[in-house]
Amino acid sequence: MLTAFALNCSLKASDDKEKSSTDKILSDLFSAFESHGVKGEIVRALDHDIKPGVLSDMGKGDDWPKLRKKILAADIFILGTPIWLGQPCSVANRVMERMDAFLDETDDKGRMPAAGKVALVAIVGNEDGAHHCHAECYQALNDVGFTVPANAGVYWVGEAMSNVNYVDLPKTPDKVGEAIEMAASNAVHLAKMLAGSTYPGVAKD
Repeated sequence: MLTAFALNCSLKASDDKEKSSTDKILSDLFSAFESHGVKGEIVRALDHDIKPGVLSDMGKGDDWPKLRKKILAADIFILGTPIWLGQPCSVANRVMERMDAFLDETDDKGRMPAAGKVALVAIVGNEDGAHHCHAECYQALNDVGFTVPANAGVYWVGEAMSNVNYVDLPKTPDKVGEAIEMAASNAVHLAKMLAGSTYPGVAKD
């Protein structure tokens, strides 16, 4: 059975009284995974102390090592981020910065820890920039070894400067729902292929 793990990089911790639109779109994605027999977990990044840095363990008090373990144990990793000032939020950027350590953690065939793992990115916001944010995140995730499937763009963007958020919508818009279903299907298909035959890597001299 394939598994998925998502990090919700909302600027709100889970004990915040305000609901998280990022959590809602991730939950919608996990509902789509269910029809493919994929189960997993969504974790709020701000509930953990992710120290700044580019190592896999930044020492005392750093919660990143246990999150890193969950990311690499799953077949599919989902990075969920809101848009702020047209950019992926600071929490998402910190998560990606911590994955920079993967570049130096290769095995004897040059494969990074994320080799053979699939990545999706889910984005919400009340301003333009979803495609830009996807590009930023996909490039970083690909650089550290993840594989991004086709049609992996999952997002909702509301009217600029509006106070209506994704979590406030009475129902998921049809086009967003279709994109979520396609992303889930393609991610599962790719993850199954990689689970059966992962990247061979290149032997080091």
